[in-house]
Amino acid sequence: MSDVIQLLPDSVANQIAAGEVIQRPASVIKELVENAIDADAKRIDVVVVDAGRTSIQVIDDGRGMSETDARLAFERHATSKIRKADDLFALSTMGFRGEALASIAAVAQVKLKTRMSESEVGTELVISASKVVQQQPISCPVGSNFIVDNLFFNVPARRKFLKTNTTELNNILTAYERITLVYPDIAFTLHSNGTELINLRPGSLRQRIVDVFGKRLNQVLLPVEVDTSLCRIKGFVGKPESAKKKGAHQFFFVNGRYMKHPYFHKAIMNAFDRLVAVGMQVPYFIYFDVNPSDIDVNIHPTKTEIKFENEQPIWQILSAAVNDAIGKFCEIPSIDFDTEGKPDIPLFDPQHETYAPPQPQYNASYNPFKTHSEARQPAVPDRWEDLYNGLGDDDPVPSRPEATQQSFDFSEPIMSEANSDFSERSLAHYQYKGHYIMTAVKSGLMIVDQQRADMRIRFERYMKQMETHISPSQQVLFPEVVQFPASLAVLLNKVLPEINNMGFDLTDLGQNSYSINGVPAGLEGIDCKALLVSMLDDAADNVSSSTDALRRSLALTMARAAAIPVGQVLSNVEMESLINELFTCSNVNYTPDGKAIICILPQREIEQLMG
Repeated sequence: MSDVIQLLPDSVANQIAAGEVIQRPASVIKELVENAIDADAKRIDVVVVDAGRTSIQVIDDGRGMSETDARLAFERHATSKIRKADDLFALSTMGFRGEALASIAAVAQVKLKTRMSESEVGTELVISASKVVQQQPISCPVGSNFIVDNLFFNVPARRKFLKTNTTELNNILTAYERITLVYPDIAFTLHSNGTELINLRPGSLRQRIVDVFGKRLNQVLLPVEVDTSLCRIKGFVGKPESAKKKGAHQFFFVNGRYMKHPYFHKAIMNAFDRLVAVGMQVPYFIYFDVNPSDIDVNIHPTKTEIKFENEQPIWQILSAAVNDAIGKFCEIPSIDFDTEGKPDIPLFDPQHETYAPPQPQYNASYNPFKTHSEARQPAVPDRWEDLYNGLGDDDPVPSRPEATQQSFDFSEPIMSEANSDFSERSLAHYQYKGHYIMTAVKSGLMIVDQQRADMRIRFERYMKQMETHISPSQQVLFPEVVQFPASLAVLLNKVLPEINNMGFDLTDLGQNSYSINGVPAGLEGIDCKALLVSMLDDAADNVSSSTDALRRSLALTMARAAAIPVGQVLSNVEMESLINELFTCSNVNYTPDGKAIICILPQREIEQLMG
């Protein structure tokens, strides 16, 4: 019997490795930019075309490579980062496996131009599908210039399953942001299809965070810093008022490397317990400096999962540091005992000054049991029999449908008992605790959640405006400027027509900044800048979905923000108008996100409660 086990060719082995290391265009950029950082680059420029499908270019001013090193760098397990196994436990560089360039060259067409400072000429190397096509001397600046064209051209299945350009560009921005936040002393730029998305100058760590995510974040950052024998922790956490349901910027870095760590995340959120509502997320940027021998970064191909040897003690240190930062922010002002130059405040001396106690005043002739002389309004109006004209014994009475278990589609109209009782309801309404509207109907007592009812009304109104492209817009006297992170700015370009159809008037000012010249009518008193950011955060989950799903997400976020707040007192006319509008909606029972709007307390249950 012949042997069946054989060694795989290098080209096949590189494609297998590429399946783990190179998953999408963002993976290529991450590996190339990390190599540039390891080469001591002070400026890194990234240029992508069609979200990296067509071309990716990474230019740096680092040390560069010699002719031999340029050729050897594309061999599998060729690296300058480590020499022996013990070096894995003392890593000070981003890369170390020697698989990235070989994996990229296996699934793309790569051109490298590089030169060292001590060399007069550089080297140009062209590789396609792991095969060297050309190598020649060339005139080029010091550093390296990688051009990766036609990613996955020889793996059609992988290229077919890439997401849309918007999604892939968002992945690129996410990976790029994670790197730029660690190295504030390096200048970074990112261009997409000729448009500049990111331009970051060297500066401090706080300035880099603000440059990436906008100036609004600078007002809510609390510094965190602690230095112990186990680790050094520095960074920032957000104030309690900066908490958001989604879209909060949360980052952990250890020794300059981004990581995900749910255990440490819990330490931060525990510090904000009872300071923020349940389900809200607080932004944070935490940087750990740990002895490389106390962590293991080689447990995941993407190096985002890191194992700590002293995990529990570091958890306690982190929790104490965050609590200390919050305590300094919330501390009570201390008493100032320095009275020099301060005005004299007279003190109370009971031996020299006396004060008469207050004398209560009351009406001695008041009697709560004495009836007033004024004529009272009769409880039963005259000619009450006329109210029941036309309600004979032969009138059909709608029967109550049996309760059956069914699944509801909240986007379709649902007929309920409330619809049948609507025509026979009372015109007088009662508001309970500024939250619920109660009105009498034929079958009992109808209770309406005023906030959810207004949310349903506004949702259907905004959906109709986006479909008909007719929306009232109110121009503002003083336009406001809102700056978006690069990832949200890319998303805004896609959903901008739908946002304009809702009544917003935005003008692009460049550098991911927009001027708000007009807002939808009826948004008085609402922070439109925060509303736009919230709309984009919610739309990010539906960016790859259908147009209808995207519209529903935008309309729901805007309706939720503009709905009547809990506690607002309404007049009877306002309650009547709200209920009338609600019953013209396609679905009066549920909000767009599936919460109940109406419930009816049947008459027989009221009678049973009363005995």
